[in-house]
Amino acid sequence: MTVKDEIASVIPHEPEEKTGEISVEKTGLEKEECLKLLKKFFESEPLAVLATQNGTAPYVSLVAFASNDKLTYLLFSTMKVTRKYSNLLANPAVSLLIDNRKNTIEDFRDAMAVTALGRVEPVEDFERSIMEKIYLMKHPYMADFLHSPTTAFLKIRIEKYIAVTRFQHVVEVSV
Repeated sequence: MTVKDEIASVIPHEPEEKTGEISVEKTGLEKEECLKLLKKFFESEPLAVLATQNGTAPYVSLVAFASNDKLTYLLFSTMKVTRKYSNLLANPAVSLLIDNRKNTIEDFRDAMAVTALGRVEPVEDFERSIMEKIYLMKHPYMADFLHSPTTAFLKIRIEKYIAVTRFQHVVEVSV
């Protein structure tokens, strides 16, 4: 059974009337079990879409990401001279979309998408070594980029995840 199927199999068919979302508590899954499934899903996906905002319009970018074991942080790197970085300095609130779509019609049935909501913070010196190991275990080809003085190494402190399967089944997990 795939991660998407494991999460989808426990989602009730009656979402909250106002939001259309179902909190993890109503799925029958323990929060830790759900986070474990999300971690497995994240390990299988190398890229995510980061949404930032400055001014009136959102801006999205592809990023290589990694997660810590507890999924409290998602890590990524970017050049400091990008619109993405300038937006992050102006407004640290972000969302990150991690999905397994293949851009086929079957995605309506088979794809899973997880939105991570949180705030961006710099990776601090005291934690940099361990965070770099986490990031480079998943993306070893990014070592030169990560160590460049023109690169910012950042973490998103996650507030919650929203997982969508089967196009409309939604589960929300607060971290």
